[in-house]
Amino acid sequence: MNFGLTVLLEAWHLFLDASAYMIFGLLVSGLLRVFMNPASVAQHFGHGRIKSVVKAALLGIPIPLCSCGVLPAAVSLKKQGANNGATTAFLISTPESGVDSIAISYALLDPIMTVARPVAAFFSAIAAGITENLFRQKKGQALERPDLSCPVDACCDGLDCPPDEHNRHHTFQQRVRAGVRYAFVDVWGDLVLWFFIGLLLAGLITVVIPAGMIDRYLGGGILAMILMLAFSIPLYICATASTPIAAALILKGVSPGAALVFLLAGPATNVTSLTVLFGILGKRATAIYLLAVSVSAVGFGLLVDEVYHLMGVSSQAVVGHAGELVPPWAQLAAGLLLLLLSIKPLYLRLSAWRARMKKSQPPETGSQSERSSEAVFTSTCAGST
Repeated sequence: MNFGLTVLLEAWHLFLDASAYMIFGLLVSGLLRVFMNPASVAQHFGHGRIKSVVKAALLGIPIPLCSCGVLPAAVSLKKQGANNGATTAFLISTPESGVDSIAISYALLDPIMTVARPVAAFFSAIAAGITENLFRQKKGQALERPDLSCPVDACCDGLDCPPDEHNRHHTFQQRVRAGVRYAFVDVWGDLVLWFFIGLLLAGLITVVIPAGMIDRYLGGGILAMILMLAFSIPLYICATASTPIAAALILKGVSPGAALVFLLAGPATNVTSLTVLFGILGKRATAIYLLAVSVSAVGFGLLVDEVYHLMGVSSQAVVGHAGELVPPWAQLAAGLLLLLLSIKPLYLRLSAWRARMKKSQPPETGSQSERSSEAVFTSTCAGST
């Protein structure tokens, strides 16, 4: 069989396993946005060295943002009065987890990894946030005015229209529609390109790497964790896109602990985000951030390998079995729906990429069409959410 076709078939099988869970995760992310009261989000993160950090870590767990997409959200929290520790905790727990990545973890990996992923993200976020606050806590730090604008359609700024009064502006059906639109237009639009890249890489790994070839270096132990950490830190990949790659690595002999290191460090760090963090939080907070992610990833990786060993569970035997709980007809229906929903955002992403490439070239005629295409590309971090 043709090599390219074999890779595509492997990626297609992973896509079918993940589609129903991905749709579920997207829906939850959209509903979280429109039903969470914006007046109660930022006000909890400015006071207390520990309480604010725990709240920020918990807030970040379900939100589907990658390591670049989380930056503007964190800046917004900080401007609204969040202390450095809470901001750091949010910056770690958010890209390492998310309702979409939790759902796809259950589909493509197994229940142990599905639980270990958000738990590790939560504790690593708390460790970094509390450490930062212990080093630096400004007394009497006042909260800035939070953004209370309506998350449904921005019909008001929430200042002259208190939250209790604003709750009567939109019906339940209007909020659900707004949440669904946000999930499948905004969230999926930001994830879609990286998700398909992740699927293709997973298919490539499945086809190219012989079974057992990487057991020697990534089959478990501290060396496997450190090697995976060194590979993951500079890499840009979102939590959702990293999951099919982790599944493919486990099937090829990588230990579940080493795969967890990849799932934690890959989405939480990359050269771009670390550079921006340096400007937002300073060099000490950035060093604490990187150290907390690294130590926690390796520590939880070793712990997860020990859990599998004590339970007598073979990660290769159970990986992806949860996806089989969805009937084949439902997998196919979900896959086709997700493909249909992907056409427009993929087109826009590729058009934006093409416009950026034209912009990087020396100008020739400066036509109106080129200027219009360049205006489409407003994101400063491709693939961020």
